[in-house]
Amino acid sequence: MAHDQDATPARAPREHRTITTEQGRFCFARCDCGWRGPARRARSLARTDAQDHAASATATASGTP
Repeated sequence: MAHDQDATPARAPREHRTITTEQGRFCFARCDCGWRGPARRARSLARTDAQDHAASATATASGTP
């Protein structure tokens, strides 16, 4: 009798959704994967941290160094 080794379809890599959060005078980026960026005084730097994290996580998931 033949058996399927993996009957469940392959799942796509999980998308990293990031947000920026303010805490006092500082802003930091957070991701739903649990990652948290460093505290920044400039919101633009926190957004850049979030974009960098999402890009590196996507590259890692696709096998791109």
